[in-house]
Amino acid sequence: MSEKYKFRDSGGLYFVTCTTVGWVDVFTRPELKHIIVSSLRYCQREKGLMIQAWCLMPSHLHMLVSTMGDPLEAILRDFKKFTSKELTGWAEGVFESRREWMLPVFSEKADAVKRGRRYKLWQDGNHPILLTKEKFTRQKMDYIHNNPVAEEFVREADHWLYSSACDYYGTRKGLLEIDFIR
Repeated sequence: MSEKYKFRDSGGLYFVTCTTVGWVDVFTRPELKHIIVSSLRYCQREKGLMIQAWCLMPSHLHMLVSTMGDPLEAILRDFKKFTSKELTGWAEGVFESRREWMLPVFSEKADAVKRGRRYKLWQDGNHPILLTKEKFTRQKMDYIHNNPVAEEFVREADHWLYSSACDYYGTRKGLLEIDFIR
């Protein structure tokens, strides 16, 4: 991993992205999105993860995060490990029309890294970027929230259910507790 992309400030605010291998659109079914949301809630409650902004897209998750507990690299490692098992287990256990091609992709990626795993769902790393300037932080937050608009999933950022945009710009509360950036 590049020396440039590491968690260096334990109390810092970071922009991170968790991406599926091959950019496979895994998060298209509500059940799979709920696994991610539930796991993020657990990380907030049990590991001290603080989410300032987030957006789950079909193949990746963007977040602005910090921690008041476990180190961020440990939280994200555990999150990815747990959700990988849950998501691939779900695909194996139910009729998933895409599993005929998805699971072999995840299996091939696991074989390539030789870590004794059956499947590899997430790409390595989180590409953490420390946010120290307010303007840059706002740019990243706008980027996160406008991802579904840019992909033409919704017309307004706060209409995307799997995002903190409604917490910032809408009239309703989102799916996760947000530690607001003011």
